[in-house]
Amino acid sequence: MSEIYNGMPANELGTEGWHKPWSGPNGGNCLEAMKLADGRVALRQSTDPDGPALIYDPHEIDTFIRGAKRGDADFLLT
Repeated sequence: MSEIYNGMPANELGTEGWHKPWSGPNGGNCLEAMKLADGRVALRQSTDPDGPALIYDPHEIDTFIRGAKRGDADFLLT
């Protein structure tokens, strides 16, 4: 596999290992996540699996998840 970088085409990461952490009432069109071998996390839009992948290091994804659990991202819901 070539170098993994932020914004790379998600299909270059392969088709195995992508998970939908949750699915809402929109028919399963949502975010998909993949844990990479080096501990980073790739995110992609399930309706555009060939689109760009956003790559986060373990600290970034941990900070986001903990903040979301605390309610720090609730402003996105209003």
